[in-house]
Amino acid sequence: MDFLQQSINGLGLGAIYALIALGYTMVYGVLRFINFAHSDVLMLGAFAAFYLAPKLERAFGPQSAPCVIGVFVLTALICACIGMTIERLAYRPLRNRPKLTVLITAIGVSLFIEFTCQNPNVFGAATRPFPKLIHEQQFILGKLVIGSNDILVPVVTAVLLAVMWFIVQKTKIGTAMRAVSFNQQAASLMGVPVNRIISFTFGLGSALAAVAGILYSMKAPGIEPLMGVQPGLRAFVAAVLGGIGNLQGAVLGGVLLGVLETFAGGIPGLSNYRDAIAFGILILILLFKPAGLLGRATIEKV
Repeated sequence: MDFLQQSINGLGLGAIYALIALGYTMVYGVLRFINFAHSDVLMLGAFAAFYLAPKLERAFGPQSAPCVIGVFVLTALICACIGMTIERLAYRPLRNRPKLTVLITAIGVSLFIEFTCQNPNVFGAATRPFPKLIHEQQFILGKLVIGSNDILVPVVTAVLLAVMWFIVQKTKIGTAMRAVSFNQQAASLMGVPVNRIISFTFGLGSALAAVAGILYSMKAPGIEPLMGVQPGLRAFVAAVLGGIGNLQGAVLGGVLLGVLETFAGGIPGLSNYRDAIAFGILILILLFKPAGLLGRATIEKV
């Protein structure tokens, strides 16, 4: 029974990692670089929901379906705009520069967002309690306890994964995304609006980060400007574990990492080594299967 309980807890945590990892893997799939500011978009999504929730509660009633849906949709739209703005101002001017330049810029953007938001005139450094968006219920099956959040998070992740797969594989814009990922110059010569496609990819990934930020905040004790650092790093490990650039791999890596962390946290003496476990997994994957569990090894021209 303890095994099942830990598995359920790990699935909920892993589903949040998977949502964040989906954003990492989408941007990497198109541009071949890691957007380290992605975790800070998660934080901005949490604060956007923090300010939106009271206003929508007054309009539609607390914990009502229109209120909850409105918070998720508006937060996703806000963060999509933020993600596209970051791409336009910080990354697009450096698109033809060496990847290391873009990587350092991504780290700089991340630090800029974090320390700006810690300013007392913005969000401040203090931890704030996140509003209760939904009425939390617990379902008890013998010794097994399943919370409503434990059901909501994996369901939302599964639905969003299905939507992402449909967009990428079955729509015209998804075909354009795959073309840009394969060869930007050839796609441009064929009439694909490369700048728009890349901007759309950032917006979509940032919207996923916004949803993940809300779900993470619902389980966390509070929100603050550095809240995205740890889940962001773990989601990056999850994306590499599953095969960065692969949507299904991002979800698989997130779930596996969440389950492993949860089980390690339940073992006396290992609860303080969660980060070591996560990055130990990253090192092993890079040593023995660099492309990840579902990734494909590719040959790069030098």
